Amino acid sequence: MTRGKVYLVGAGPGDPKLVTVRGLECIKGADVIIYDRLIDDRLLAEARPDAEMVYVGKTSRRHTMKQSEINKLLVRKAGEGKAVVRLKGGDPFVLGRGGEEAEELADRGIPFEVVPGVSAAMAVPAYAGIPVTHRGLASSLGVITGHEDPTKGDSAIAWDKVAAGMDTLVFLMGVENLAEIIGQLVKKGRPPATPVALIQNGTGPRQRTIVGTLADIADRAKEADFSPPAVIVVGEVVGLRPKLRWFDTRPLFGKRVLVTRARSQASVLSQMLADEGAEVIEMPAIEIEPVTDWRELDRAISGLSGYQWVIFTSVNAVEAFMGRLHAHNLDARALGGIRICAIGPATAAALKAHGLEADWLPQEYTAEGIIAGFKDRAISGGRVLLPRVQMAPQGLVEGLSGLGAAVEQVAAYRTVPATEALSRGKKVLLDGEVDIVTFTSSSTVRNLVSALGADWPRLNEATIACIGPVTAATAAELGLKVDIAAREHTIPGLVAAIVEGLDKSQEGARYG
Repeated sequence: MTRGKVYLVGAGPGDPKLVTVRGLECIKGADVIIYDRLIDDRLLAEARPDAEMVYVGKTSRRHTMKQSEINKLLVRKAGEGKAVVRLKGGDPFVLGRGGEEAEELADRGIPFEVVPGVSAAMAVPAYAGIPVTHRGLASSLGVITGHEDPTKGDSAIAWDKVAAGMDTLVFLMGVENLAEIIGQLVKKGRPPATPVALIQNGTGPRQRTIVGTLADIADRAKEADFSPPAVIVVGEVVGLRPKLRWFDTRPLFGKRVLVTRARSQASVLSQMLADEGAEVIEMPAIEIEPVTDWRELDRAISGLSGYQWVIFTSVNAVEAFMGRLHAHNLDARALGGIRICAIGPATAAALKAHGLEADWLPQEYTAEGIIAGFKDRAISGGRVLLPRVQMAPQGLVEGLSGLGAAVEQVAAYRTVPATEALSRGKKVLLDGEVDIVTFTSSSTVRNLVSALGADWPRLNEATIACIGPVTAATAAELGLKVDIAAREHTIPGLVAAIVEGLDKSQEGARYG
């Protein structure tokens, strides 16, 4: 990015994934980011750690910084030779005062670039199942401010032309002036029976939509306690919502799900839950760390040729083992001639990423499944290496030893409580704002229960979902009511079990 330049970047309508590729490039390369209200923290997290962050958000009643001051700030920061991103919701040139900022920059001779964004005027109705144009229903579209400059006095909107001249009308920032907007439209000829939709928190997991007509939408909004940020859509296209709605019909929509997995591993589970409509709160109960003493693992690596099998029971074990292998200037060839067992497909995929193919996966992705499978694999008298988490349960070792194998279990990594992350998420739990709590290992259960102290029973107010029987057993031992235990002990299996469990509970509520 060029220094001494301002990038007017549209952040999109809310969901950070709707930012453009160019917009994300600018955010990642900026020296300074000057951002508005409602910009998602996940988008800001893409900035460089050393980037200067300046909040200039506005509400209808409170401005952190006046527009004239924002203009001066842009000029000053660019004048210091910095690459400045002015990050604005939606599109910078659609009712976002980006044009005024560009004018100021042009007048001052400051280089600038406009990076268009996905406007809420189109995206938010789309997420509510409302196309703003549709053949046979609407061939024209008007985007109108719902919040005019209060210093102008009389409205600058040609209400007679707006009311009768366009099929679909989209008002941004208009909920607080809803009565005035409706009054003007009806007064200037729009039929009171015209369909209207109000969409709150569009494109996000808390999106909410109410539908009515010009005659009754104000009363419906009052009854629903509707508040900004929201988009108003007026026109016959609103009638398509029952058929075309897709975003808020996903199985976990409106549910807050707590992910307690280690931060380094949480993303896959979080994304799969979000794809099903959940609002995900990541509160890792554990962190993955190296063991403090590598001597046991190093001894095992130096004598790898003496083992018939190496069994990996987690992705963490694969990464820790391979990391130590590389530390000794070795690679996958060191495992040549040794058979490899992976407890499940995720672990097998981690091995494959390092150039290794698992020779065998058990039918059931548990320690018991491994033991049962080895009954037919003649391991009596053979040596088995088991690189695992420090302080691992002994059931697998005992089961394999009972089959006559000489099992060497070595610590490859350890888990520790994620104290800082737990303290941040504790309030959300205790406020009763979590619908589902997920556990992917026994250590996540123990650490979360321990972190909550005397408040641990509050967990039972939410649905408890565990990845498998071992984790579920730990939760039960600690007094938790396990509602869901995945039959397939994988992340996809856990998500599928949550969706299935929720469907059954809703069906019971309907017919019970």
